[in-house]
Amino acid sequence: MRRITGQAKDETLIELQHTTESQTGDENSGNGINSLSDRTTLPGHTESDKLQPNRDTVFFKDGKRRIDFVLSYVDDKDGEKKQERRREFEANLEKAGLELELDDKTDSKDQKTYFLKIHAPWDVLATYADVLKIKVPFKESDIPHGQDVPLEWLSHPFRLPQDIMRPQPDYFTHPFDKSKTNFFLINDKDTFFPPSTRNRIVFYILARCPYYKEGRKDKCKTGIKRLLSNGTYTAAFPLHDCRYWKKGKNVKCESERFNLYKNWASFLCFYKEQPLNLIRKYYGEKIGIYFAWLGFYTEMLFFAAVMGVICFTYGVLSYEDNISSKEICDANIGGSIVMCPLCDKKCPFWKLNSTCLSSWQSHLFDNEGTVFFAIFMGIWVTLFLEFWKRRQARLEYEWDLVDFEEEQQQLQTRPEFEFTCTNRRLNKITKEMEPYLPASSKCARFCFSSATVIFWIALIVTCIIGVIAYRLAVYAAFASIISDPVKEIQLVGRFITPQLATSVTASCINFVIIMILNVLYERVAIWITDMEIPKTHLEYENRLTMKMFMFQFVNYYSSCFYMAFFKGKFVGYPGDYSYMFGKWSRLRNEECDPGGCLIELTTQLVIVMAGKQLWGNIQEALLPLIRNWWSSRRARRNPENHYSRCEQDHVLLNFSQLGLFYEYLEMVIQFGFITLFVASFPLAPLLALFNNILEIRVDAWKFTTQFKRPVASKARNIGAWQEILNAVAILSVVTNAFIMAFTSDMIPRMVYLYAYNEESSMMGYVNNSLSIYDISLIDKDNMPEDNDSWRDYVNTTCRYRDYRYPPGHQREYTHTMQFWHILAAKMAFIIIMEVRTFPPLLPQKNECLQLLFSK
Repeated sequence: MRRITGQAKDETLIELQHTTESQTGDENSGNGINSLSDRTTLPGHTESDKLQPNRDTVFFKDGKRRIDFVLSYVDDKDGEKKQERRREFEANLEKAGLELELDDKTDSKDQKTYFLKIHAPWDVLATYADVLKIKVPFKESDIPHGQDVPLEWLSHPFRLPQDIMRPQPDYFTHPFDKSKTNFFLINDKDTFFPPSTRNRIVFYILARCPYYKEGRKDKCKTGIKRLLSNGTYTAAFPLHDCRYWKKGKNVKCESERFNLYKNWASFLCFYKEQPLNLIRKYYGEKIGIYFAWLGFYTEMLFFAAVMGVICFTYGVLSYEDNISSKEICDANIGGSIVMCPLCDKKCPFWKLNSTCLSSWQSHLFDNEGTVFFAIFMGIWVTLFLEFWKRRQARLEYEWDLVDFEEEQQQLQTRPEFEFTCTNRRLNKITKEMEPYLPASSKCARFCFSSATVIFWIALIVTCIIGVIAYRLAVYAAFASIISDPVKEIQLVGRFITPQLATSVTASCINFVIIMILNVLYERVAIWITDMEIPKTHLEYENRLTMKMFMFQFVNYYSSCFYMAFFKGKFVGYPGDYSYMFGKWSRLRNEECDPGGCLIELTTQLVIVMAGKQLWGNIQEALLPLIRNWWSSRRARRNPENHYSRCEQDHVLLNFSQLGLFYEYLEMVIQFGFITLFVASFPLAPLLALFNNILEIRVDAWKFTTQFKRPVASKARNIGAWQEILNAVAILSVVTNAFIMAFTSDMIPRMVYLYAYNEESSMMGYVNNSLSIYDISLIDKDNMPEDNDSWRDYVNTTCRYRDYRYPPGHQREYTHTMQFWHILAAKMAFIIIMEVRTFPPLLPQKNECLQLLFSK
């Protein structure tokens, strides 16, 4: 090995002088000279600076050997110890066959950073391609891509050029065999393995290369990850092939990054298809399958969004036909009905027409179209999952991943598992000794991990209970602000009611708690997953995925579950109220907003879902955009021979092993919002659609401009997320059925319309849905402090939401027969909805259904 450092500049310049004419201006050539404007000497530069080679290159200084990986480091106070580690590590890399070249810190712009460039020669690539069973082409495919589609010209505006969509021909492939190289299509050994495969092989070596001295057996001192964690190296990354805003001039450079930026990451391409084959070729199958799933999910959201807009439009158009709201707002009907206090002491009696505005708002989301939309979404989520399975299977075939899972399980063992598990046993299949974790240790680690997860979930539940207690306490405070609600509620309550103020502030507080707990738990989840020492990368990701999703599920959805299924369901009635922690707490269980509980669930869903998406977009788009503007401005003002390719990529953000995990998690949480509670907010799919159109381009922009090039990795599917989506889909059918039955007022309205009103009209529904209670029987602890406010009225009774017999009846204050009829209708609706939507989600013996979803 010959290391070229800054001390060899003079020798390099002498060699370069012979090739100045032919190499000037070649952007990515390793030995070309970058010509400054008209070869003039800039102020502060010497004559020899004009002869500097073009350093914006992906090749060694000989212009032939490609840089497959870069390690960077700086000298610091622990320099001797770290230098010893680097010396041993680099010596072992040389023994493994890798070739190294060092850029001295005097060559870097900051005069501090060393860059160690790594090249894998053919023998190393061939050896490890054989070990890893990497599939390579042996014959060009003669299978046609497909037949012409009728009216295909309609899709032309949404298509990309063919050379972008299919950057390379299709081949028949076979796992590489070093002893049979003549069998494969090897035209040029330097380009036979694409850059993504090359950096994958080199990283495999780096992750397992030791840095202890020969003769010692300190197994923990192994791998580039430990060297990065202890600060021996500051970064390790493969290089991008060119600058994203300018195409490479050297024919040896593919300029795929530029093509991705122009045709994929540009926001002006939001309506065009994604170049999935080019993404896969540049970044690997794992990232490619993520963008394929995200694109398909966004396409399917379009149909849900259209249907949601139609249902919402129906609610707007039927605004004037809402008889119930008209009765509530009528001064002779709603204005004459005095309602019982909604809390003890602080809450006064109030008139029903004070909720006029909220009843109209509730109608926008709680109408006949909402029932249809809930059933539609149950079918939509089923079709989405089934059609994605078809799309995924096609990608597995096209990307040659059908039999990849077995390779991944056997070959991609985590280095941390190999180094931590000192026990060895014989593998009965491979007949080789392999590391293993004893059952006792595995059980202890699992128990500790489970206890930690349970503790954090309990912490979330505790926070939610705290928010509920806040709602109960603050509602009374808001109610006491209005001095005489019976007289003034009509003026003030049209714009802000105690219920609305409490709901909005509690939702905002809940959102802040969610974000704080997310930050804390994220570190805990990674720590306990590391502590479990999973064997393979796939197992590691699956375990972390389940932990994070369980936490996020409870964190994001628990408040919505409370609104949908608990609030207003365990209130009692004026003579026998229920309390949260017992009567001593004085925190009476919440009643629903007079406009219905559905409008409060809608408010909660909008604040949490929209807030999460807004915060995510600020983090993902706005902050990196500012950073990118500044770094691009600095980079473009620097001549190419003063700002090397290594330096340009070094300042970019690291794409961690879990980077894709967070992208999936964000989208799956959104999927839960638009499926679990979509019956309360039909416009949720529309918000998700707009967010995802932006999300695809923001993610693409980040990958091409903000992140270092990630190490390519393979994946045949979306992993554990598929099972999570299936579980969420099944649960969504249940939740939407129960929301329509128990949270919405649609079922009570239908029972009244068809069973209790002789004229088949909604006239009188408001009076029918309110029960009567004798004010004189209300306990003094439940009466408002200013209990004279109601004495100005002739009313001796107040009304409350329930179906109970009136005072004086032989069964007074017990549930009426109408209550049981409504309950029976609710259960019947749930059963019908489950039967209609569940079969496609569950394993079926029906051959017709299997045929429908397999073709």
